[in-house]
Amino acid sequence: PALLLGPGGSVDSTGSQPCSNPQPQALAPCLPLPLRHPLLTGAFLIPYVIALVFEGIPIFHVELAIGQRLRKGSVGVWTAVSPYLSGVGLSSVTLSLLVSLYYNTIVAWVLWYLLNSFQHPLPWSSCPPDLNRTGFVEECQGSSAVSYFWYRQTLNIAADINDSGSIQWWLLLCLAASWAVVYMCVIRGIETTGKVRAGRARSPLLLPPAPRTPPHRPVFALCLQALMRGINV
Repeated sequence: PALLLGPGGSVDSTGSQPCSNPQPQALAPCLPLPLRHPLLTGAFLIPYVIALVFEGIPIFHVELAIGQRLRKGSVGVWTAVSPYLSGVGLSSVTLSLLVSLYYNTIVAWVLWYLLNSFQHPLPWSSCPPDLNRTGFVEECQGSSAVSYFWYRQTLNIAADINDSGSIQWWLLLCLAASWAVVYMCVIRGIETTGKVRAGRARSPLLLPPAPRTPPHRPVFALCLQALMRGINV
C-alpha cells in the first residue's frame, strides 16, 4: 500500500504507526551535526568524511527508509533486515539511552545555574561569608568563587574519590525537571518530537559560525589565572 505522509505525520492504509514528514522533520536533526565537532582539522576531517560517506550515510539511509516503510523503530528495522542484525538496533537504543543520561545531567546543571542567576549579586561572583560573618570561607579563598560554587555548592564533591558522597537534592530536582521536559517533548510521539527537532536544528545555524568548540572550553580558558600573560606573549 502507498504511504500517506501528512504535514504532521499520518497513518497509512494499514493502520500502523505514524511517520514524520520526510522533508523538514526527518532531515532536521542532521543539520547541526557538523557544527558539533570540536576538532575540524584535516587529521580529523579526512577519516570522518570517509567514515561518513562509506558507512554513516548508507546505514542511516537504510534505517530511515526501512523505518518509514515498516513503521518500526531501530530494533524492528534491523530485525526485519536480518535477525542477526538486531544487535545493531539494540546498540543504537543503548547508545541513545547513555547519551540521554549524559546530556540530561548537563541540562540539570544548566537549570541549577539558571535558577541561581536570578540572584544579585551572583553567588559565584564572590566568596560567601563564614558562619561567624567575620570573614569568608577559607576553602573559597584558597581557590576561587567560581570553583567554590561549582565544586562545593553545586556538586558538593567528596574529599576522597572512593567516597561516593550523598545525593544532592537540588540537583536531583533539576534532573527530574530536565526529564520532565523530555517527557513533554515525546508525549505525543511524532507530532511533538518533529516540531522540537525542527526548532532545535535551526538554533546552531542561527549562532555565529566562530564557536567550533564546545561552549565550556572558551569559558574555561577565560577563567584561567594566566590568561592575560598568555595574551600579552
